[in-house]
Amino acid sequence: MQLRTARLCLDCDEVHNAQVCPVCTSEAFAYLTRWVPAHERRMRPRPTTSPEAEVFHDIVSPADARSKRMRFLARSTAGVTALAVAGWIWRKSKNLKQDVLSKTSAE
Repeated sequence: MQLRTARLCLDCDEVHNAQVCPVCTSEAFAYLTRWVPAHERRMRPRPTTSPEAEVFHDIVSPADARSKRMRFLARSTAGVTALAVAGWIWRKSKNLKQDVLSKTSAE
């Protein structure tokens, strides 16, 4: 029986690896690895990252070059928005001046 699959029955303290205890047919159990650590069986440990994790990491936390590009795009967007608002205000004030002039000339 492997330590990773060994279960301790919580009702009769029997060690087994089945879904139910073979002695008392209870389904209440705890894995033995809760108290006894199971050492790594592999010669080489598992890799901590995978290619998919690297791609996700690149998307979530951009590198310096990508960060600079994003910063540039954000600043450009803010600049274009500011210019559009300024143009709108300028046209609005120009229209207001023309309205005031046309009203004063009509009187």
